Amino acid sequence: MAQTKGSANARSSNGRRKRTKKEEDSPEVARLREHYEMMVLIRLFEEETERQYKKAQIGGYCHLSSGQEATNVGACAALLKEDVLFTGYRGHGFALAKGIDPGKVMAELFGRVDGAAHGRGGSMHICDAEYNYLGGWGIVAGQLPLATGAAFALSQEDQPYAVLCELGEGAVNMGAWHESLNLAGIWDLPVVFLVLNNIYGMGTTVDKASAEPEIYKRAAAFRMHGERVNGQDLEEVLEASDRLMTRAREERKPAVLECMTYRFRGHSVADAGTAYRTKEEVFERQENDPIPAFGKALLERGAISSQDELDEIRSRAEKKVDEAVEFAEQSADPDVDTLAQHVYGDPDTADQFARMGPGSPYGERELVLSSGLGSS
Repeated sequence: MAQTKGSANARSSNGRRKRTKKEEDSPEVARLREHYEMMVLIRLFEEETERQYKKAQIGGYCHLSSGQEATNVGACAALLKEDVLFTGYRGHGFALAKGIDPGKVMAELFGRVDGAAHGRGGSMHICDAEYNYLGGWGIVAGQLPLATGAAFALSQEDQPYAVLCELGEGAVNMGAWHESLNLAGIWDLPVVFLVLNNIYGMGTTVDKASAEPEIYKRAAAFRMHGERVNGQDLEEVLEASDRLMTRAREERKPAVLECMTYRFRGHSVADAGTAYRTKEEVFERQENDPIPAFGKALLERGAISSQDELDEIRSRAEKKVDEAVEFAEQSADPDVDTLAQHVYGDPDTADQFARMGPGSPYGERELVLSSGLGSS
């Protein structure tokens, strides 16, 4: 049977189905391509971050999202601009997926003034209030009470928005988990607790650390909805995140969403990741890499027309990463005199800084500022 020009059965020279004009204009297709491009950007950004860390451009600890991009992008795609995001310390991918400029993210990792947090947060405490991304928290489970408090504030002010609180499965055995979920359950707070279960809390498997390793089931103890999805499948993560965030906004119902994922790198850049798992295990997991899997799905569905288009997407992402590094390198270090700025909510930061100094009426406290280390 003859095929009409522009029909759904039209094929390109390489055998792939061509996108029709209607498909090219489809907002859904455009969003899928944007999600894929963001996943690629996060992967390349993290690879460059590791290189810059090993060149001593980035200080402190540094935790990468490589392998977890589908959850980063799928969860953030469900957020409204006004929704509030809290994460743990593996937050670079979430910062990018929330829409923060890659240059600002890289500059923050470098500790520069043009960073998302003006160089105050670094890798583990990255945040940007302009995007309602409130951290980036280095203390395991430290973000949970804060996210619960933010949800309480939204509820008290009758705001039609919700909070997404990301945490790793290693945080669910902390007291803050139980306290936060208990209050969220009692008060019907608009918060979704997004658990990224990458199997290992540092080097300990979840089944050795948790009496109930299926984390989503713990929600029942707080009479809260819980479910588990494949965290390597972007569309599965997006569907669940969108549904639960909508429910939180409209019905004021909290929930636990567990995403089963895997980190391809060690716990941090300093961790080779080989002392507690085999290379064979990592290679096997990399066979289910969410990025090529999603790219293949988009090709098969005609949302992306060819391998050339995939290559173009990668090239654009590479350029953005290169530009991010250049931006960070050109940004200045913060002046020591501005140390207390962008730290306190009170605009009179000079007074707050004076309260910490020697001879203050609040007691003698000496600040030692040497080689980037501080003690009191």
